[in-house]
Amino acid sequence: METKHYDLVVIGGGPGGYVGAIRAAQMGMKVACIERNKLGGVCLNWGCIPTKALLHNAELYMEAIRHGKEWGIDVDPSAVKVNWEKVIGRSRDITKQLNTGVGFLFKKNKVDHIEGHARITSGKTATGPCKIDVLEADADYYKGTGAKVVGTVTCDKIIVATGAAPRQLPFAPNDGKTIISSYEALVLPKRPNKMVIIGSGAIGMEFAYFYNAFGTDVTVIEMVDRILPIEDDDVSKAAKRAFEKQGIKFLVGHTTNKIEKKKDGGAIVTAVSVSDEKATQTLEADVVLVAIGVQGRMDGLFGPGVNVKTEKGHIWTDYKEKPEPTYATSVPGIYAIGDIIGPPWLAHVSSEEAVTCVERMKGHHTLGVDYGAIPGCTYTNPQIASIGLTERDCKAKGLQYTVGTYQLKSHGKAIAVGATEGFVKIITSKPYGEILGAHIIGEDASELIAEMGLAKRLEATAEDIISTMHAHPTMAESIHEAALGTEGRMIHQ
Repeated sequence: METKHYDLVVIGGGPGGYVGAIRAAQMGMKVACIERNKLGGVCLNWGCIPTKALLHNAELYMEAIRHGKEWGIDVDPSAVKVNWEKVIGRSRDITKQLNTGVGFLFKKNKVDHIEGHARITSGKTATGPCKIDVLEADADYYKGTGAKVVGTVTCDKIIVATGAAPRQLPFAPNDGKTIISSYEALVLPKRPNKMVIIGSGAIGMEFAYFYNAFGTDVTVIEMVDRILPIEDDDVSKAAKRAFEKQGIKFLVGHTTNKIEKKKDGGAIVTAVSVSDEKATQTLEADVVLVAIGVQGRMDGLFGPGVNVKTEKGHIWTDYKEKPEPTYATSVPGIYAIGDIIGPPWLAHVSSEEAVTCVERMKGHHTLGVDYGAIPGCTYTNPQIASIGLTERDCKAKGLQYTVGTYQLKSHGKAIAVGATEGFVKIITSKPYGEILGAHIIGEDASELIAEMGLAKRLEATAEDIISTMHAHPTMAESIHEAALGTEGRMIHQ
């Protein structure tokens, strides 16, 4: 590999890395992106996109089986066959298509794509630029030993965008077969009869919904007293009721103590020991999915002497300390964005941080990332989406606020499409009606939340939403009704 010098080298080709690389190239920088696996990162290959393909399959299946008859489409459940290989295969085909698309965008924008594992050997010094060894991306790169160095690049600046990897239970590490992470959950060759999922965040709940829809007996273990812990309490309660009606079982306020493997005939089953304040019980399952969060991915990333400051398993940057952060790390010339710098671990946050980082490198004026207005979505059915403060947050901050909650059971479009489960909840400040937060559970929640994101970005009030005409009949009218509710003016409820 020929040694080259770049203005910027981005390490990681996920939604933070590739977006940052392209934006830098658009501004005239000579850019390379080093990726040891597939372009698109976890989001495109093992997360956001393939999971949505699987969830769409599950949604179609559930609607046909459970609701077909009431809609005049007679479906005999016993005659419906699920081709599991195709269900999984379709999601993998989609990743290949998008994978190729990122490569095309690199070529279009003249970004050099370097395949291999990046090891930073030096930040910028008074006597020289940043240096990166490029190693073969073989099985040994995780330990940072044994992999052959195939080249070296130098650059003025580095952006680390290596993302995050699933956290494991210290007493029960993943084996890829019976104790798995979200990676393996995407490609299980056979649908398990019983599954225990540890963790009820977005990842845990999306896989719970998917596997339950196709007939797996699913139990979700959650350590705190509610599912989807970061969501508004009302949403958590409504979601639990909805998923229990679908057949998913929950043990909230329970801690996982131990996972043991044992033989049952010719098969290996897992025994999961869980407890609350009152008792301990054991659950048996074919597969245990551990969905307890993620940690920064920096295995073999830094060579000896490159002492980048870290906090709680993530790289420290200035983004929490400066009103206009540059995403600089503690080492000159090295910057970091996305999941590697900590929560919220969301692809859209990574992309926005990347754009902000490279634009500020070039001295461009940019508004940057508004960390108080980050939308979060869970793509189950019903969908869940939120932005801003929960009621719990408002109380903790001692804020005066008003709530408008509109139930979808009386909403025309929701009734027409058979999606009356859920509500829209808007929290506004007193006395001016500024939007503090919005929380949606129901049909198209992940699309509807965009209006509330724009409202928060523009510092809109409930009156601004009320005075904005919403087309009829649409799910978006539910936003209008909830806004009316904050002023005691709701029309259709």
